[in-house]
Amino acid sequence: MTTPLPTVAWIGLGIMGSPMSENLIKAGYSVTGHTLERDKLDRLAAAGGTPAGSIAEAVKDADVIVTMVPASPQVEAVAYGEDGILANARPGALLIDMSSITPQTSVDLAKAAAARGIRVLDAPVSGGEAGAVEAVLSIMVGGEQADFDEARPLFEALGRTVVLCGPHGAGQTVKAANQLIVAVNIQACAEAVVFLEKSGVDLAAALEVLNGGLAGSTVLTRKKRNFLDREYAPGFRIDLHHKDMGIVTDAARNVGAALPVGSVVANLVASLRAQGDGGLDHSALLRGVERLSGRPVTG
Repeated sequence: MTTPLPTVAWIGLGIMGSPMSENLIKAGYSVTGHTLERDKLDRLAAAGGTPAGSIAEAVKDADVIVTMVPASPQVEAVAYGEDGILANARPGALLIDMSSITPQTSVDLAKAAAARGIRVLDAPVSGGEAGAVEAVLSIMVGGEQADFDEARPLFEALGRTVVLCGPHGAGQTVKAANQLIVAVNIQACAEAVVFLEKSGVDLAAALEVLNGGLAGSTVLTRKKRNFLDREYAPGFRIDLHHKDMGIVTDAARNVGAALPVGSVVANLVASLRAQGDGGLDHSALLRGVERLSGRPVTG
C-alpha cells in the first residue's frame, strides 16, 4: 500500500516558482497556489494546480507549504500577520522556504513557527530558471534531519543535488556562498569576453575551448549564449543578485570573513543596477565591462 503524497500549498509563482510548482504537479502532487499576478494563477490552473485567492485559503489544509518569493521582506510578509502562513496553517504542517534570504530571517522564522507547532526548513536553490524548468536544481537545506528526510521526495522532484547543510539558516548561508561564487564567475567570464573580442579572437570558438578545460563552469555553460548573443532576458535578475551580494557581504562581516574580490564584484553589480540594468539577467555584467572598456554597450 503506497502512502499518499502530501498536499502542497505554493506561495510565489515567479520565474522560479511557476516551473517548480509545475514539476511537483507532474510528479503527482496536489498543489494549491497563491501569488499576486492573475496570469500566474491561470498558468498554475492550466498545469493542473488549484489557484487560491489568498494565503489563508492556500495553506489551511496543506501538509507542506512552500514559499518562493524574492527576499526577506516578502518572506516576512507572507509568513506573519493574521492573513499569513503561521496564523492559518495547521499545526504539524511543514513550511519549506525556498527563497534566498538572510540566514537570520530563516532562524527567526523557524523559532516563530515552532511556537505554533509548525516545522520549518530553509531550502534555497541554485540553477536559475533553466534548472527550475529541467528539475535539476541544487537545493541546500537548513533544519532538522527528520524534517529533511520527510521532504526529500519533494525536493527530488525539483532538483538533482539535495543536501542538508546544518541547522536552521545553514541553507541560506550556503546559498550566500553560492551567489558569491556565481557573481565572481560571471564577472570573470564577462571580462574574458571583452578581452577576447578586443583582441580579434573568434568568441564562439574561444568560449568552446575554454569551457572544455579548467576554466569551464556551469556558469559558462548556462550563460555562453547570453554572452554571444547579448541576450539578457532574465533567468536571474541583477536586482536579485544585488540583494544576494548584500546578504553575503553582511554575513561575512558578521563572522569576520574577508571578501576582497567579492566586495568588488558586489559594487559592480550595484553599479549595473544603478545604471538601469537591474531587470536584466545577471549575465548583463558584461554590459558593465563593455562600458569600462570603452566599447558600445550592446543587448
